[in-house]
Amino acid sequence: MSNHDSSEEMISLTLEEANRLSKLPLQCIQEEYPNKLNQTLASKQYLKSPSELHPAFYGCFDWHSSVHGHWMLISLLNDFPDLDQRSEIITKLKMNMSYTNILAEVNYFFQPQNESFERTYGWAWVLKLAEELHRWDDPIARELEKNLQPLTDLIVKKYLEFLPKLIYPIRVGEHTNIAFGLSLAYDYAVTLNEKELAEMIRSRSRDWFLEDKGCPMNWEPSGYDFLSPCFQEIDIMRKVLEPEEFGSWIEEFMPELKEKSYTLTPGQVSDRTDGKLVHLDGLNFSRAWCIYGLASAYPDKYSHLIRIANEHVNYSLPSIVDDNYEGTHWLGSFAVYALQQKNQ
Repeated sequence: MSNHDSSEEMISLTLEEANRLSKLPLQCIQEEYPNKLNQTLASKQYLKSPSELHPAFYGCFDWHSSVHGHWMLISLLNDFPDLDQRSEIITKLKMNMSYTNILAEVNYFFQPQNESFERTYGWAWVLKLAEELHRWDDPIARELEKNLQPLTDLIVKKYLEFLPKLIYPIRVGEHTNIAFGLSLAYDYAVTLNEKELAEMIRSRSRDWFLEDKGCPMNWEPSGYDFLSPCFQEIDIMRKVLEPEEFGSWIEEFMPELKEKSYTLTPGQVSDRTDGKLVHLDGLNFSRAWCIYGLASAYPDKYSHLIRIANEHVNYSLPSIVDDNYEGTHWLGSFAVYALQQKNQ
């Protein structure tokens, strides 16, 4: 794909693009170092190597990136059975996501002071991984889904325990953004018919966001954002509200979106070797998937925004396959998710 500004380009996740992007997680899900451990040490006995602490998800620089790297490979296998590296991908998935390894991941959450590990960003990606395995009609998927089930069950339980205790929503542009954490979890709950979790997410989303008005897009992006607080909120409310109620809500929340002349500049990345500055490539993909979802659900009102989503993807997509591990270890997943929403 060429690096240009065309907003009219028909972007799609082709087999060629899937093969290109699949190389990112395939190369990193068993690459242990460099590694960023988001660990609280209760004592020196818990100081261990990444692969000892996380035998399933030790690669790709950090735990959550490893989880959504596994999601990405499974998603691509699901959509493209003829993926070039299919055999190698399956071998690595089965090695990493063995039942024994997943039990070790579960046990990590019971280490002292790590009960809230990856809340809720990593949690959300675990449920997205579980949803994708459920969606994939293949014997390998059944094996991996069964292996993952103890961790899936634990994360559902953690959501149900945590969401009632969170009094105020978390409206940031990075990992702890609660609207993002709810959105992927809600998809899982609907697909797997987890009624209690789905109802909890609907309820808390209304509690936190229903009265919101005039989201300040002129405050976005912050320098390290990879999620848009405004668009992530739209994404979850689009899913949990009935169409009439959502139509009224978004008119108050971001009325400017209905204007055919609405513009939004992609996040600009000044240095892709900087692991935080490259977050803005992720912002471009996450804005795009929110916009594609909105336009797909409400084409009569919001299809004109697709050009903005295309501009965001076109800005960042050509640059994510390179030697900058700070960005490449996770950006492929964001790109694939954005392109999938485009194709819905």
